[in-house]
Amino acid sequence: MDRFDAMQAFARVVETGSFTKAADTLHMSKTSVTQLVQQLEARLRVRLLNRTTRKVNVTADGAAYYERVIRLLADMDDAETSLSDASTSPRGRLRVDVPSPFASTILIPALPAFHARYPEIQLDLGVSDRYVDLIGDNVDCVVRGGEITDQSLVARHVGDLRIGIYAAPGYLERAGVPGHPSELAGHQIVSFLGARSRKAFTGMMQRGDERIALQGRPVLAVDDGNAYLTAGLVGLGILWLPEYMAKAHRASGALLPLLEDWQLDSMPLYLAYPPNRHVSAKLRVFIEWVFELMLEQAPPRPREGTAAPAR
Repeated sequence: MDRFDAMQAFARVVETGSFTKAADTLHMSKTSVTQLVQQLEARLRVRLLNRTTRKVNVTADGAAYYERVIRLLADMDDAETSLSDASTSPRGRLRVDVPSPFASTILIPALPAFHARYPEIQLDLGVSDRYVDLIGDNVDCVVRGGEITDQSLVARHVGDLRIGIYAAPGYLERAGVPGHPSELAGHQIVSFLGARSRKAFTGMMQRGDERIALQGRPVLAVDDGNAYLTAGLVGLGILWLPEYMAKAHRASGALLPLLEDWQLDSMPLYLAYPPNRHVSAKLRVFIEWVFELMLEQAPPRPREGTAAPAR
């Protein structure tokens, strides 16, 4: 039995709650993972996991052992990273999931600079607006817009996206141009659905002391950023977009800004990862690189009770 492989298999079973999921994320067979855990229990002479036909639960002894195992695996990773030039050139595969418009407009265009700096990091980039189970899907981190409600994750605030209201010229020719937020109630809107809540994004508009909730007649609700943008471009209705998504289409005249003397609350952007996932050198430098990138694109505004980030 390879003790490192056995500990790694045990840790993944605990994190995923399943031998099958653990095997998938480790690119091993379920039989191999099961045998490794059984051999580990035999060596330790203690039951680490309770198995039923429906689920796998960690025992009290297993939970205590798991806490030591993840620290040991983290120390081993640090030891390997410190060898040779690995401390200055992090290496290995990094699994990241980001929203599709953010990937195509901000992240991927900047990746040549990232790979020039860290040539030995291989990015596996999931591009979606879907909800991602970081443990079950074996994802190292995600970038998401909006507040992170999952308290089990460590979330770093990396930016704030300015939001504006836009519509295609064809739609405005048919429906007219709203001159006040209250007039939006009579207009068609395209709604964006949150990945986890499945609720449409709502917001507030403000001008001076006047504050009005966004409203309208939903004609379409979608859960993908690119589809949402396309719906606005073809004239299905009014939509509210982060500035980076609207910039090129505004410049070309495909989208026209509305109610520019009003402000919408900005959307916070977070990078999140599991609290029990060791922040390896490759993950650490990626987090710092995303933070640097967003300082240029959409710097984070101070949260209440916090200081502005240093530049």
